[in-house]
Amino acid sequence: MTRLLMIEDDRALAEMVATYLGRAGLTLEHRESAEAGLAAALQGGYDAVVLDLMLPDGDGLELCRAIRARSDVPILMLTARGEEADRIVGLEIGADDYLPKPFNPRELLARLRAILRRRTPGSRAAAGEMLSFGRLVIDRAARRVLVDGAERSLTGHQFDLLCALAESAGRVLSREQLMDRVRGESLEAFDRSIDVHISRIRAAIEDDPKRPRRIITLRGAGYLFVRSQDDDS
Repeated sequence: MTRLLMIEDDRALAEMVATYLGRAGLTLEHRESAEAGLAAALQGGYDAVVLDLMLPDGDGLELCRAIRARSDVPILMLTARGEEADRIVGLEIGADDYLPKPFNPRELLARLRAILRRRTPGSRAAAGEMLSFGRLVIDRAARRVLVDGAERSLTGHQFDLLCALAESAGRVLSREQLMDRVRGESLEAFDRSIDVHISRIRAAIEDDPKRPRRIITLRGAGYLFVRSQDDDS
């Protein structure tokens, strides 16, 4: 059974979410503080963490950073509506997705299911299927990215974005098309999360992220994954 951890100081909200997710076959465990939440998250065994950024005993962003430093468990942030800066920082330090409060439990379930699908081995490709672009290799079955044989770290969401781009190498994909392919839904107006994830992907796979050669931005159109990236590709 899928096990989730929710770090949230609003007990009533956590109980409501646990009941709703339970009907969908997901088990939710709850911790009310940053200290207890960190200890639980690092014990392992959870398929995803739902993290509120407003906690009474600590900064939710710092908690996100601490979890990500020691675990690759998917993290979905809960943020106050309008706190775009917190959402961007959270994505930059390794969160996989975010959901503004107040939220519809049905949307939370949909986003969690998307995260869990991305964690399922072989969910997007047959075993052993790889994409190679010179020094860059994407192993879709093992969900690994290598540059010059060295593994590069990406969140699950970032890995799927990279795959979506690589599978359409040489074609321009808009931000809306990318999000639709990865999460099965359109972007909200002015949603900039996709740009943050692309920036993190570039930091992982580009020799010089400020002068990218693998993922090119075409202003007003979207992103282009370059088919021939290295001299030996």
